[in-house]
Amino acid sequence: MTEQQSGFPRRDADGRILTLGDLLGVSLAGLVVGLLAVVLFDWAFASFGAGEFGRANGWLAVILPAWLYWEDFRAWEFGAARVVTALVAGAVAVTAGLVVAGLAAGLPPLLSGALGAATFTVVYAVVWFPGVRWLARRTG
Repeated sequence: MTEQQSGFPRRDADGRILTLGDLLGVSLAGLVVGLLAVVLFDWAFASFGAGEFGRANGWLAVILPAWLYWEDFRAWEFGAARVVTALVAGAVAVTAGLVVAGLAAGLPPLLSGALGAATFTVVYAVVWFPGVRWLARRTG
């Protein structure tokens, strides 16, 4: 794998993210930006009297990390390795996120959903990154 660019995240010539640290860093930054957007919208709606603050779904913060994961998925060649890894990573990450959000069910939906989204973001990256590389080596 040769490096394509010197920007962040670093990618190889095929557009795949090179390190788990880069994947986690960019996805967590996306999560924070998404969470700030959800908080801003929730605050704006609450200030107009369209509900109480904290009632927005914090899971919406996962949009940018999911987009990043989709782009990394597309950068891999079509085949079983990327599909199987994405399905396993998605199932494990959603399950872990739902468990964490369920454990925080007493908190406002904004906070419990944000905790679930953060768990999803980290777990997906940790399963996807080594998993797709391992399966690609085994099948290719």
